[in-house]
Parts: sequence; C-alpha cells; structure tokens
Amino acid sequence: MSRIVGIDLGTTNSLVAYVDERTGLPVVIPDRDGRRLLPSIVGFTPDGVLVGEAARRQLARRPADTVYSVKRLMGRGWEDVKDELRYFPFRVLPGEGVVRLAVGGREVTPPEVSAIVLRTLKERAETHFGEPVEKAVVTVPAYFNDSQRQATKDAGRIAGLDVVRIVNEPTAASLAYGLHRLGQGVIAVYDLGGGTFDISILRVKDGIFEVLATNGDTHLGGDDFDRVLMLWLLEDVQARHHRELDRDCVELARDGEAMQELRLAAEAAKIRLSTEERTTLTLPLAGFTYHRAITRAEIERLLEPLVSRTLGPCRQALADAGLTPSDIDQVVLVGGSTRVPLVRRRVQELFGKAPHSQLNPDEVVALGAAVQAQILAGGIKDMLLLDVTPLSLGIETLGGIVSILIPRNTTIPTSAREMFTTSVDGQTVVDMHVVQGERELARDNRSLARFELRGIDPMPAGMPKIEVTFLIDANGILQVQAREQRTGKAASIEVKPTYGLSDADVERMVEESFAYAEADVEARLLIEVRNEADTVLTHVERAFRQAGALLGAEERKAIEAAVAALRRARAGDDRDAIRERTSELNHATEHLAEMMMEAALKGALDTKRADEIMGRGSSREQ
Repeated sequence: MSRIVGIDLGTTNSLVAYVDERTGLPVVIPDRDGRRLLPSIVGFTPDGVLVGEAARRQLARRPADTVYSVKRLMGRGWEDVKDELRYFPFRVLPGEGVVRLAVGGREVTPPEVSAIVLRTLKERAETHFGEPVEKAVVTVPAYFNDSQRQATKDAGRIAGLDVVRIVNEPTAASLAYGLHRLGQGVIAVYDLGGGTFDISILRVKDGIFEVLATNGDTHLGGDDFDRVLMLWLLEDVQARHHRELDRDCVELARDGEAMQELRLAAEAAKIRLSTEERTTLTLPLAGFTYHRAITRAEIERLLEPLVSRTLGPCRQALADAGLTPSDIDQVVLVGGSTRVPLVRRRVQELFGKAPHSQLNPDEVVALGAAVQAQILAGGIKDMLLLDVTPLSLGIETLGGIVSILIPRNTTIPTSAREMFTTSVDGQTVVDMHVVQGERELARDNRSLARFELRGIDPMPAGMPKIEVTFLIDANGILQVQAREQRTGKAASIEVKPTYGLSDADVERMVEESFAYAEADVEARLLIEVRNEADTVLTHVERAFRQAGALLGAEERKAIEAAVAALRRARAGDDRDAIRERTSELNHATEHLAEMMMEAALKGALDTKRADEIMGRGSSREQ
C-alpha cells in the first residue's frame, strides 16, 4: 500500500505522525522551524488564509476573522451550538443543516476550516517525505456521533486526503503507549482535550485491543476551563476598575479584542499554574492596565465543578463494561488539559492508581494514529484494533418509539437485522427514519436520515415482512437497507447525516480549495518574510540603543539607510525585495554584532577579575 500518515485533528492543536520503519517507533513530523504542534486556528484576511501560529498572532487584532476551536462546531446544527456562540468572536450563521461561519468577507463551513488545517499537515508530511501523501488515519473523540464523524471525513476529502480510517482518540492513545505489551489487562483512557472529554475502557489480550465501553461529553474541555477563568477575570476587572466589557458583544471589534486578550491571558495563567503555585497577570485592556496575582488554589476552586463533570462518564463507562475501579490495570492520560494538577489528582482518586503520563499528552493521539496507519499499510501485523460505536442506533416505529438495532458500545464493524411490518391496510410506501441516541422517543434523539421503501404490494396491516439491516463500518459510519421479503422490493442508503454536507457541496469545496490554494500560499510566504524582517529590525534597534555609540559616522549612516530601505520594502508586497533588504541589513550590521560580542566578552572578563580580587580580599579578612 501507499504511505499512510496518522493525523490528530485537535480542538486546540493538530499534528501529523508516521512510524519510522528503521526504529519501528511513531514520530511526529515537525514543520521547518521544528514546531510539532500546529495550532488549530485559521485566519481569513483580504490577502489570503493564515494557519497555525500566524493565525494565532492575528487573533487578538482580528478576532472576528479568526476561527479557533472549530472542532466544537463539526457536524452540528444551529440548535446544537446556539448557546455557545456568544463565546466565539466570529459570526456563526444558521444554514441548511450545517452551520456556516461568516469570516473574511466569505462564508465557510466547519469542515472547510478543518480542511485548511488538514491540508497544512498534508503539506508538512509531503515536505518531510519528498513525495505526495494522499491517505491518512484521522482521530476523533470517542463520543463523536455519526454526523461529526462524517464531517471529519468530508474535511479530509476537501483537503485532498483519503481518510482510510477514523479512529477513536482514546483507542489511538493506547496504541501509542504500546500497551499490547502488557500481554493482557484492562486499560482506562481518560482523554480531556481542548473541546471534548472521553473515557474509554479497553481490554488488551494477545495484541488485540477491544473497546469494552466508552462515554464522554462533547461539550467539555480545556476551552471551558479557559472560559470559566476568563469570566472570573472579567468580573474582577469590572469590580476593581468599574469597567463594563460586554461579554455578549464580541462581534464589536473593540470589545472582541479585549475579550480575546482576556481569554488568551486566562489560558496562559492556567498553563503556568499547572507547574507553579502562583503567577501574576499584567494585561493592557482598553486604555488601562489590569494587574492581578493568581494562585493555583484559586483556579482549582473555579475548575472543580468542570473536573467533577468528567467523573460521571467515567463511572458510567465502568458500569457499562461491568467493571469496578479495582478491575482497571492501567490508567492513561491524554490531552493537554490533563496537565492540570487537579485533573490528575481526581483521576488517581477515582481509579486508585497513578495514571500514565510519560508520553506528551499533546502528541500521544497522533502517535497512536500513526501506529494504526502502519497497521492498515501492512507494516505491523501483530496488532488489531476493535473499536465500538459510542451511541445506540435504531429505527422510529409506530407512535414515535425507537427500536434499537445496534446498542451503544457494540464492537465495530458490525451489522444487525430486525423485522418490521406495516400499520395501515394497503400501505405501499414505508417511511424509514434512522435515529441515534439513548432516548426512548425518536424526537429526543438525533435524526440521522430518512428514506422510503416503495412498491410494496397492497396487503392488510401486519402482513408485509420488512427486513431492516444496519451495517456499521470500521469508521463508525452507518449504511441501512430495507427489503420487503414477499416481493423482494428493496431500498438502501449510506446514511448522510442531517448535519452533513452533500456530495455536491464537498466537490464544490474541493474545487474552491484548489482555487484558493495558490493565493493562500502566497499570503503565508509574504507574512513569513515580513515576520523575519520585523525580527531583524527589532534586533537592530536594540543593538543601536546598546552599542550605537561604538559606531563611526559612516557606518551608522549605512545601517540607518539599510533600516529605512527594509521598512519601505516591508510595506510592499514584493517578497523577494523584502528578503533582499533583510539580507542587506544583516550584512550592514555584521561589524556592529562583532563589536557587541567583543564588548560583552570584555565585560564578562572584567567581572570575573573583579570577583577574583574580591574573593582574595575577603579570604584575607577571614
């Protein structure tokens, strides 16, 4: 088979990995600057699209045109997300099924935004291997429903990737840890990412990973931690400075920028307090500076309710698997939010054992995806992955009742059959309504698809025998077939979820992605050379302040001319000109850099001699 890479398409960060055939170990592919994580942020500008760090940098300046945490919107409709929208600075519009985002003067869907992230990872892998990469294993939260899984496949297709398998993130993490080497045992994988929480219980025996149960919350993650801290800081700003930063008016540019500054500050404080007991926040906000000392104990009090919310699904997954905490042999932590010390303590208290955290929690899912990719490519033959469907699947029957054909936590791939009949004399058409969820009534579950079985011979009610077959593939995506046994009339559907994209939509988006690709690359390259120019200008200005007096008049004049030339070039769009002027300024300041180095060395030697003299003097005094 051709090369297959593993991709973790994350809420906060995304990664691409592969198995190094020389070592047999999975490896994350870095970008050309050595960064392994790609922030899952996409910025839309008049000049093109920014991805990753470049998009993160524009978030505070252009929040309304910068999309982050798009994974929370994948495969979801307006009713699913309307209560969360006030927390996003970009506009989300109701669409036909899928929501749409109004950014940068155009409308895009969540799968299109995710496709931009996937395409960037695809390019990173192609640069690394020096050859095209067209196939990938992509991970999703275990509790993603059919619509969300289909949206992920659509994103891959738009990005030019054949998503050969969708794997649940906790299962991928187990593969990364190589827990098949246990021989046999039961593993709990606690996965708290940026936007979702999953718990999976797996049994490993003779290299076979069998998922026994899974549970979780697709509305809970590190984003929610940041939001709670942000609102707490907001209340503190209002109380101490009597300022009203309207949390519901993020579409207003000034307030939107302030809210993003506050959100980023909350995230930074959370990260620092995961390793320190105390930190200080200094933040310029709308014409005044907010200054606040924060302790770990303070944020743990705020986060306790959210962390406690993760424990209910853990207990439910144990119950579904017919196990108790003492039956668990290993606990694995996945997701950047598991770095929070409170999370680690609560997990250890629940399961009664210290969890594994040796692997980087940001990378472990991508590494596992790479292992699964290698299994599918035929490179690993002594491991097998048996996953489960996270939610029950069924058909609506008379009175709006749901008849479950495939219960949740059924090992996939799988199929199920059940016989139905008509409820009205002479009925020739049967409307089939496929739903997903755990409620008794169809209206309380997610509608996945409707289709009709036509051409049934008119018979008294109860006489026709209609066999309905559900088939779930290894990606957790459903196909349904209905057949009337007496006449042989049949109808089938590959379930396109209510909130999925049509084939025509996907094809149009693929074409647009190619149309935009060249402009997007041009925009990114221009931004990169401008960033390099800014860095050089900053260093030269600092050097002038520190050592400008050491320069002769002619040399100083030459450097000032090179600075002015670079500033003029930077204001334009000619990448080559910016690069040339940057190189010229570097060359013009070589002698200045040498003089600064000599001055620094002389200063260090003088300090060392002074210390030695002081040391001898103090020893004589003693």
